[in-house]
Amino acid sequence: MKKLLLTTFAVGSLTGAFAQSTTIIQKDPQIEAMVKEVSADSLQSYIHTLVSFGTRHTLSTQKDTRAGVGAAKSWVLSKFNQFAKQSGGRLTAVIDSTIYQPDGKRVDKPINLGNVVATLKGTDPNDNRIFIISGHMDSRRSDVMDGKGISPGANDDGSGTAAVIECARVMSKHAFPATIIFVAVTGEEQGLLGARYMADKAKKENWNIEAVLNNDMVGSNNSNETNIINNTQVRVFSEGLPAYEMEKNVAEIRQYGLENEGKARQLARYMKEVGERYTDNLEVVMVYRNDRFGRGGDHTPFVENGYAAVRVTEMNENFQHQHQDLRTENGIRYGDLEEFMDFEYLRKNTVLDLATLANLAKSPSMPQEVVFDFKGLGNSTALTWKKPAAGNVKGYYVMMRETTSPVWQKKFFTAATEINLPYSKDNYLFAVQSVSNDGNESLPVIPKVVRRQPQQAQPSQQPQQSKSTKKQSRKSKK
Repeated sequence: MKKLLLTTFAVGSLTGAFAQSTTIIQKDPQIEAMVKEVSADSLQSYIHTLVSFGTRHTLSTQKDTRAGVGAAKSWVLSKFNQFAKQSGGRLTAVIDSTIYQPDGKRVDKPINLGNVVATLKGTDPNDNRIFIISGHMDSRRSDVMDGKGISPGANDDGSGTAAVIECARVMSKHAFPATIIFVAVTGEEQGLLGARYMADKAKKENWNIEAVLNNDMVGSNNSNETNIINNTQVRVFSEGLPAYEMEKNVAEIRQYGLENEGKARQLARYMKEVGERYTDNLEVVMVYRNDRFGRGGDHTPFVENGYAAVRVTEMNENFQHQHQDLRTENGIRYGDLEEFMDFEYLRKNTVLDLATLANLAKSPSMPQEVVFDFKGLGNSTALTWKKPAAGNVKGYYVMMRETTSPVWQKKFFTAATEINLPYSKDNYLFAVQSVSNDGNESLPVIPKVVRRQPQQAQPSQQPQQSKSTKKQSRKSKK
């Protein structure tokens, strides 16, 4: 592991005492090498080709080999198949299609709805975890039903699709214990159709999806109206309360103050910590809502099916270059064109995705049965857990933060499956991660509460003496 010395951080011992020391940032050399392969030029070339199809609207032609969403799907599939040749047979790609009927909303005719899916199979047969990165390839004009006019969709969401393709290019040359799925979905602008089809299929077939990174508009650095230019921050949207089976969990959430601890929120924290570890000059800004105000994205169907899913989006949107017909009015050029993009910014956001995916796929699975060993009142915290179902484990990080902190503040490493910390459960939140031999961390697990009756003091009894002891006692009396 490569180590970098940075700022002051609290590092705990196994039993609870802690001291201030210098933070050691550990980087996995394999992930660091992959990060360096991500290319702004490659990303720009993908977007240039996507724009060349004229429109990628979901209702556009699927028969033309040079224009429309059908041609775009075929091209993305060809890129995945190209990368498959360097994967040693681990990467396979298909267009997963279904016939979608008119819905009286944004689909007025039967369409062949197809997601382009590349699967990088994990190498551990005992590890069935799946990690997904997605972007939507379809584009739109001002009129959401216009499937014929020019709709470049360079940033929305050529940028997210390009990030998916580039991650597949780089990562397909490497092996991971867990499975990674790279998917370019269609139907987003018509109502998240492709993502919903995939999420429902995953739920029906019981896929073990641990994380979904949805990239939608990650390549522009400026905003209209406010005229802010910023390519050093990116937003990650995540829900705090679970959309899935909320009614079953609400009592526990209220009782223990877990309103900010949903699966998606944990994934967002993880993405911030790991992504900033490998991505220079980029701050991950966590936004505490599932998506932008009053809007939605392709991660939402996964969230609604109980999976941890987040949306990655540029820091400042420019609405002159989003959902707009190509035109010039009052000196302002409207439309989602390549010329309005920042490909270095897109590279950094792609690195954020790749580092997060790689660290997750190389980690052991999450520890099991993580619980507070709650025996009564006290100012210390006892935690126990069981080893993960898959992966080689060097040990575990027990994570701690104040209830008001957005990120984990301290980590205590232990090779055991229990720990006792001199910090009160009243004032702090805790979680546990599995750690691989290479230092790759699993997603954190918030402990459940197990109430145990405190042991009752037993009446004191005189220990029985052995025969030899009795004889020695009699001799001493004589």
